[in-house]
Amino acid sequence: MTNKNSLEQIVFGCVKTRRESQKELYKLYYGFAISICVRYCNNELEAEEIVNDGFLKIFNQVKDFTPTNQNYEASLVGWVKRIFVNTAIDNYRKHNKAYGMSLKDDSRFFIADIDKITIDKMSYKEIVALLQNLSPTYRAIFNLYVIDGLKHEEIAELLKISVGTSKSNLAKAKQSIQKMLCYFTAVVVTCTK
Repeated sequence: MTNKNSLEQIVFGCVKTRRESQKELYKLYYGFAISICVRYCNNELEAEEIVNDGFLKIFNQVKDFTPTNQNYEASLVGWVKRIFVNTAIDNYRKHNKAYGMSLKDDSRFFIADIDKITIDKMSYKEIVALLQNLSPTYRAIFNLYVIDGLKHEEIAELLKISVGTSKSNLAKAKQSIQKMLCYFTAVVVTCTK
């Protein structure tokens, strides 16, 4: 990304609320931030709102950033990631007060031959679109567990649900993804013939 000294200077400039430093940090981490937030949202517009909220939090809290190891950039990336995941979860809580457990309508999906499913043929955008077809609850739990590496106990605490609910919703999210992958595979196979 950038060398350690210039990254430290950018962060120091953000601590001093220098607009040019804030702009530089935004440019450095925007792509990283949007890739996190889009996984938790229904669409890119919502993800961009979360990114902006996350950067506001970063600029307000940057004075509290302390590297956790000798690799300054890795420490900063971890700190930034945590802020964006938490901001996305805050948005989830705000818009999903009932923590609905239902799937979006999956009646259009059917089970095809599982051996034909190959996620490696999908683009990043197609994978994100697939995740966006999950209900907000399934999407949040899937992202937290599978992609962000949290344990069910951490997810339960974060979302204020039981550990069993977290495990059950992860299993249902995986089933839904499998159905969608079968549908995707069937469409790809049909469209290429």
